[in-house]
Amino acid sequence: MKKLLTMLMVAGIFSLVACGPSEEEKAAAEAEAAAAVEELFDQMEEAVEEETAEMEEAATEEAATEEAATEEATEEHTEEAH
Repeated sequence: MKKLLTMLMVAGIFSLVACGPSEEEKAAAEAEAAAAVEELFDQMEEAVEEETAEMEEAATEEAATEEAATEEATEEHTEEAH
């Protein structure tokens, strides 16, 4: 009896595997996956561009701050000299 039930179970598993998606469903799933990957790459590129812009802005602000500090230090040094 166990052998019969085991054979029926194995046959059932094979029948479930054989009932996979059709070629059309596979193509649709592949196209959907490609679209999802493309969307992720687009989002990643936008994030990189935003991060680059923020870094450039921060570098510009830092350079301006350093320049202002240098000018202030130079003015103080010049005033002390007089």
